[in-house]
Amino acid sequence: MLDTIDMVVLLIYFILILGVGIYASCRSRRTTIQGYFLAGRNMNWILVSGGTSLFVSNVGSEHFIGLAGSGALNGIGAASLAINPIFLLQLLGWIFVPVYIASQTTTMPEYLEKRYGGKRLRIYLAVLSLILYCLTKLSVNLYAGALFIQQSMGWDLYISITLLICITGVLTITGGLTVVMYTDSFQAVLMLVGATVLTVQGFVQVGGYEGMKAKYMTSSPNLINIEEVYNVTVNSSNECIPYPNPEAFKLLRVSLLHYNMNVSISVWYWCADQVIVQRTLAARNLSHAQGGTILAAVLKTLSVFVMLMPGLISRILYTDELACVPGDHCLKVCGSSVGCSNLAFPKLVLGILPSGARGLMMAVMIAALMSDLDSIFNSASTIFTLDLWKRLKKSTTNTELMIVGRCYKIFLLILSVVIGVSIGWVPIILQFQKGQLYFYIQEVTNYISPPIAAIFLMGVLWGNCTEKGAFYGGLVGSLLGVSRLLVIFVFKPPKCGEVETRPAFLTSMHYMYYSALMFFVTIIVAVIVSHFTTP
Repeated sequence: MLDTIDMVVLLIYFILILGVGIYASCRSRRTTIQGYFLAGRNMNWILVSGGTSLFVSNVGSEHFIGLAGSGALNGIGAASLAINPIFLLQLLGWIFVPVYIASQTTTMPEYLEKRYGGKRLRIYLAVLSLILYCLTKLSVNLYAGALFIQQSMGWDLYISITLLICITGVLTITGGLTVVMYTDSFQAVLMLVGATVLTVQGFVQVGGYEGMKAKYMTSSPNLINIEEVYNVTVNSSNECIPYPNPEAFKLLRVSLLHYNMNVSISVWYWCADQVIVQRTLAARNLSHAQGGTILAAVLKTLSVFVMLMPGLISRILYTDELACVPGDHCLKVCGSSVGCSNLAFPKLVLGILPSGARGLMMAVMIAALMSDLDSIFNSASTIFTLDLWKRLKKSTTNTELMIVGRCYKIFLLILSVVIGVSIGWVPIILQFQKGQLYFYIQEVTNYISPPIAAIFLMGVLWGNCTEKGAFYGGLVGSLLGVSRLLVIFVFKPPKCGEVETRPAFLTSMHYMYYSALMFFVTIIVAVIVSHFTTP
């Protein structure tokens, strides 16, 4: 638990972040559309335009919890997903951003309308984006942040989440994107420093990298000790005991070649998602936007070391808890019968850091949660105001749009509280990826994003793609994704030792191969329809 010194560190953090927010709010141009939603398109590359702010808008509390948990359970394999953005960010900076800036685009749905004509693609993407932000990004971030707060502070879960949401909302509502970018830049420094300190301290505990490798491969749970401590009878079959993965320190494995099929989700997230792209659109010119993507790629590389490695170290130090046996043992450790790997990061923080440093890491987790939430609030407000409200009401003034944007953020705050209160449903969803939060995010997103990525890629790279081609291609791809997503919720995976009863539709094809299928089907349908319709 955190002590008095830790709480003082937390208080200092809140004072600093509020000070940065107030300073940025005074500097922001909050009375115009460009000023409020795109920070006046005057941000420089090193502080906010794409580098630190773009990095922080991607790295939230779910990355600390999820990457460390995957490291504890499977080794360094998840790093291949964290390295992908190095290349995708340059695709954003040198292929997509020049098109977005040249077309004076404010939102991603607006670009689709400018590129293809018509309004249905713009409305479709706007509605889909808002649903995704509310039901995926908000819920996952709240769950990850709540897990850390619950472990470290013992506060009431829902009061803590509500307080964080309200503080984030006040900063975002008052100053718009300028405040978001300044606070993100401050939080980026805090995240990297805090996570680096934890990683170095962890390596000291296990004897460096070579010591970590040797000890990780022997970190098997002690079944006799588990039965005595937790008063449970564990299933001693080999398939149920989470022994260390023999390929734990192989970055590219046979089972991880699926990641190479992950282009569609990566293109959507890094090149066409409003939360990410909005930062580059706020750059003062193309050079600053491209410089920002380079800086963000460098910072993203660091996440492999300061978020994934602590998970491996944590498993070594807390083997019986993190490598729990599915069933009653895991249920007693963390309340989930499928696994407790998501506890890896908070357990390491609370177990090895001294007083004060624990408070710093708590501030890091809060910073990660707040940075993700403020990015979501601002981007969702931008899409709702400019892509939906402006479409529904033709004659509107800038003042009205400012009021609508702020009111929608207040609506999101209330919705976030509702999601936070009902956050108990998230662990149930996590059953689908053996409790690994990071891979749950990957799977769900892989069923939604491929058609969007295909539409944007064809829009930028192929001038003959028509509006009807893009719309019907996206529609077919989305139907394929939704159909599999619904089947997943109906047919739950078997528990350890149970017989597989799910249809071959789920078991015979990995979700990343299915994602690739959706991506190419969307392109094929769009090409065929485009050849029979007028450009």
